[in-house]
Amino acid sequence: MTIVGKVTKKRKSLGHGIRMNAGVRRRLAPMFGALLLGVLILSPFAWQRWVDWRYAPAIYTISTAPSARVAIVLGARVYSSGRLSAMLSDRVDTAVALYQAGKVDKLLVSGDNSSSDYDEPGAMMAHAIERGVAPEDIQPDYGGRRTYDSCYRAKAIFQVEEALIVTQAFHLPRALFLCESLGLRASGVSADQRRYDPRSIAWSEIREVPALVSALFDVIRRAPPPVMGEPIPLE
Repeated sequence: MTIVGKVTKKRKSLGHGIRMNAGVRRRLAPMFGALLLGVLILSPFAWQRWVDWRYAPAIYTISTAPSARVAIVLGARVYSSGRLSAMLSDRVDTAVALYQAGKVDKLLVSGDNSSSDYDEPGAMMAHAIERGVAPEDIQPDYGGRRTYDSCYRAKAIFQVEEALIVTQAFHLPRALFLCESLGLRASGVSADQRRYDPRSIAWSEIREVPALVSALFDVIRRAPPPVMGEPIPLE
């Protein structure tokens, strides 16, 4: 065989190999695409499972909770009448029980007050006072529009170094993750004092998946909340 013949045969072989590789790539591309899509879909759920596992040992009941100077009560819905939603009422009542048991000295009630006709901290404070908490032992935080904002402001504005976080069990892992990431030592106290509407619980638990992903980006960025102000150390 001549040199030209050998080169031609080699080129044909290379071309055949390239066509085969291209064919394999075309067949494998959908598989890799499906695998990547599966990873993207499942990653938030895996992240949630890890956060739940990581902070489960730091979640207590009222009777088993350690002592801390401050209980941070996270806001939730308040109706137009001023009545607290069931979850928020239980959060405040749990904090009041901690206060009356001598496990905390101060309540930091943090919630949304983004409009003049909606005031979560004010309603929370009034509820706690009605149940026997001294007004001077309650600090409202009117800038807690999100859990990230509440944790950030507790550390940066109110100079809290260690606290008990009071909210429902489904919410506590995210709140504890945010507090720890922002340099605030915290334990959680579950405020689940009743059976809630199944639809409300289902929505809240589903919402935690994207909320936890958002929380991860929040602690990476560490941007100050929209509402800040001068430091007000809790006395």
